[in-house]
Amino acid sequence: MRDAYIVTSVRTPGCRRARGAFKDTRPEDLLSFILKTSVEKSINLPISDINDVMVGCSFPEAEQGVNIGRIASQMAGLPDEVSGATVNRFCSSGLEAIAISALKIKAGWEDITIGCGVESMTFVPMGGNIRKPHPEAAENNTSLYLSMGNTAEVVAQRYGISREEQDEFAYQSQMKAASAMKEDRFTELIPTPAVKYVQKENGTYVKETFIQDFDDGIRPTTTVEGLSRLRAVFSMGGSVTAGNSSQTTDGAAAVVMASKEKVNELGLKPVGIVKGYATIGCRPDEMGVGPRWAIPKLLDKTGLKLKDIGLFEINEAFASQAIYCINELGINMDKVNINGGAIALGHPLGCTGAKLCGTLLANMKKKGVKYGIESMCIGGGMGAAALFELCDQ
Repeated sequence: MRDAYIVTSVRTPGCRRARGAFKDTRPEDLLSFILKTSVEKSINLPISDINDVMVGCSFPEAEQGVNIGRIASQMAGLPDEVSGATVNRFCSSGLEAIAISALKIKAGWEDITIGCGVESMTFVPMGGNIRKPHPEAAENNTSLYLSMGNTAEVVAQRYGISREEQDEFAYQSQMKAASAMKEDRFTELIPTPAVKYVQKENGTYVKETFIQDFDDGIRPTTTVEGLSRLRAVFSMGGSVTAGNSSQTTDGAAAVVMASKEKVNELGLKPVGIVKGYATIGCRPDEMGVGPRWAIPKLLDKTGLKLKDIGLFEINEAFASQAIYCINELGINMDKVNINGGAIALGHPLGCTGAKLCGTLLANMKKKGVKYGIESMCIGGGMGAAALFELCDQ
């Protein structure tokens, strides 16, 4: 099979649901902007050469519905001939979009594709607007529709992850993210237009545009003591709090990929290669352990060992599950989420898989790391992991 080369990987800031900078900015606008920008940053890439756009979205309805993959492609100004689709694997939807797009190149079906992710948790809430579980399925398998927060409590209790460990992990995530923001290490982040509605003296509202250039969920003043005072939110007497859970967030990301033939023909400058992707199922009631099983499966499929991997982006859906997976796999924490994770930066569901690709590649380039892995747990009881190789600089 051919290699799928990553030419550009960029993201919008991640902004807090309902209270952040993107609370009035529709998801189609976030996605079309970052999609257009990803193409513009792919030097020497004619838009007429793009074949297909695949978009990950966890809750593709309402403002995110009507095949946002096609809608956003048209809004971004791509030609009519560029097709678009929407894919949903919950928390790994953005990574699934990258994998499918890369596979098309590997199989020789396409030469230039774009894998994206988007989620506005302000416009479409967790679970969607109308949640209707199947009654018999829910009765026969009560954990099938269990909230992700409750599964985080199961992991903490089943595997002995203490409240103190979770709060310390959350604190470190905030500190790493605050340091990265202060030192301008989020080089994959693109300042993004946002809108707000401002009330005038006559009582009417006017739509205004501004540029958002930072992740607004980072809390530099976080302390372990402050985290320890937060109450559990999913179970009485539990240990999972708002402070040691990922933030619900709005954002979008895009990854432009090309075949080796197109890279050479157009003189593109690739930054990485998609080397492998693996998904796996696990017990729904302990959804968060997914990376513990997806990463070994990926390594087995690609013929690498854990020691070969220089950096990891493991999504911090909850501190309890991230700690469990990292400890069980024996990963050195110095290699994990070096700029902070979703506890500080947010988890915009369908966007996360595409967002973490940009973060990982930027860090791999900065550190000169050959191989990096991104991984996440997935609602319903699954895990996903992808392997990336840094191109010679």
